[in-house]
Amino acid sequence: MKIKTKIFGEVEIDDDKIIRFTNGIVGFPDLKEFSLMHDADHIDGSGVKWLQSLQEPAFAMPVLDPLVIMPEYNPQVEDELLKPIGSLDPDHMLVLVTLSVPSDLKKMSVNLRAPIVVHTESRKACQVIVDDEKHPVKYPIYEMLQAAKKAGE
Repeated sequence: MKIKTKIFGEVEIDDDKIIRFTNGIVGFPDLKEFSLMHDADHIDGSGVKWLQSLQEPAFAMPVLDPLVIMPEYNPQVEDELLKPIGSLDPDHMLVLVTLSVPSDLKKMSVNLRAPIVVHTESRKACQVIVDDEKHPVKYPIYEMLQAAKKAGE
């Protein structure tokens, strides 16, 4: 399938790269098919990726592996919330959090309260809401990213 995206231009998406959300994602329940895209310079998993909608090519949501910014991230999620994607083996599970990038970059944050869980074999996914105050909706990450960038120089 070929789609013309706002960020990546025209791209071809193989069927085996389509991630399907049975219930859509928070705020966009009608968007159910996505592909995970990334900058070729960050294929190691540490960089920002984009959850690109296949139904609405202008919509791409920046996402990040939460372990990059919080190595101990392991929210407790009720099994019932994960039913749409089937049984999960930790070896076949990808967890992502959405990234918010406002005009003031110093206010950049990730949403640790609503992770996206992808079954990497079936490519079924769901976004769950974690009922836990220790995982904020707006977890600031600008300083962490700056420190990591300096450490890598």
